[in-house]
Amino acid sequence: MPTADGSADVVILGAGPAGLVLANLLLTRGVDCVVLERAELEHLHARARAGFLAANTVRILDRHGLADGLLQRGHTHSTCEFRTEDGRFQLDYSGLGRGEVHTVYPQQELVGDLLSHYLAAGGRISFGTEAVAVRDADGEEPSVSVRTADGRPGRWRARYVAGCDGRHGAARRSIPDHSVRRFHRDHGVTWLGLLAEAPPSLDAVGYAVHERGFAGHMARTSAITRYYLQCERGTPADSWSDERIWDELDLRMGAKEYGPLRRGLIVQRSAIDLESDVLEPLRYGALFLAGDAASLISPSAAKGANLAVLEAELLARALVDDLTRKDPTGVESYSARCLARIWSAQEFSHWMIELLHGASGRDDASLFLNRTRRSRMASLRTSRSQQDWFAERYVGV
Repeated sequence: MPTADGSADVVILGAGPAGLVLANLLLTRGVDCVVLERAELEHLHARARAGFLAANTVRILDRHGLADGLLQRGHTHSTCEFRTEDGRFQLDYSGLGRGEVHTVYPQQELVGDLLSHYLAAGGRISFGTEAVAVRDADGEEPSVSVRTADGRPGRWRARYVAGCDGRHGAARRSIPDHSVRRFHRDHGVTWLGLLAEAPPSLDAVGYAVHERGFAGHMARTSAITRYYLQCERGTPADSWSDERIWDELDLRMGAKEYGPLRRGLIVQRSAIDLESDVLEPLRYGALFLAGDAASLISPSAAKGANLAVLEAELLARALVDDLTRKDPTGVESYSARCLARIWSAQEFSHWMIELLHGASGRDDASLFLNRTRRSRMASLRTSRSQQDWFAERYVGV
């Protein structure tokens, strides 16, 4: 049965990558912490998300002994392919920019590894415990009001609270509007996010720009592939049949020209409105934000989980210094340090959105934008300096 009441030096809301990396790093340094997670354990293991880990993310996890699973079962990836009205081309970014690569490792497996490591070390976690609100974050006695799965109310007292519970979680809701500024952009683009029981059809991440909309191909394992299809805003995720999805993917990815896609059962689908969202600052008194609670980024550049791990390491170091050495330097600089990385990632994500999505109209403005997008793609195809810039930003975080 979930614990409804308790206390810890650091109460962490959410058992995603940010929350679990933070919990492991604090526990290793002897800081008393607990993780409160709304979902049950079974749901946590089944929650499929992004799977592209940047080189710096792998270094962070490896540095703290948290990378055994991904180093054993993940595989490196270094190539992306663009398909456009002007043909196709590949970029092997391992030889460009800083010469770094991605590691493909499904997020649910990373979360499972982090959770196992945390529990094996004696870490505390309360599943089925929903954080309702963070109380008195700017006062002397911060706490988190919770509700268990059976409806029992409770309260966790804390010295610090780490909000790693997403953009709709209690951490964000608990910050007064006058204490934070929200920067939001709706990019006006919607994707169907699809998970198929089908082997990858390309040896690369595939980005297809077509007059009917964007299509994307991202391998997850030797038997599972993630696809994306641009659709009209408001399209229900279950409104397209499997056959229609595969036919549209074939069309947009040029199956007639470049070879058919390997088809399989669509086992997961969702509608994704591409949005960007950042809060400033990422601290309100004793409450700190990390992961999607700090910033939401579109999936166009695979930065979300990587930012979460980076922020968790910075926050862990800051809290350890403050709690064990009475050094507040890290907690005071945490927000500014994270926001510099967040805005850099947001800028590249926005660049990718404009690269991959043409304007749908036939008016002068749409025609102009499509020509500039086409020119940008041509530059990426032919310019070594542009390719180096792309590689550095694509893998970096």
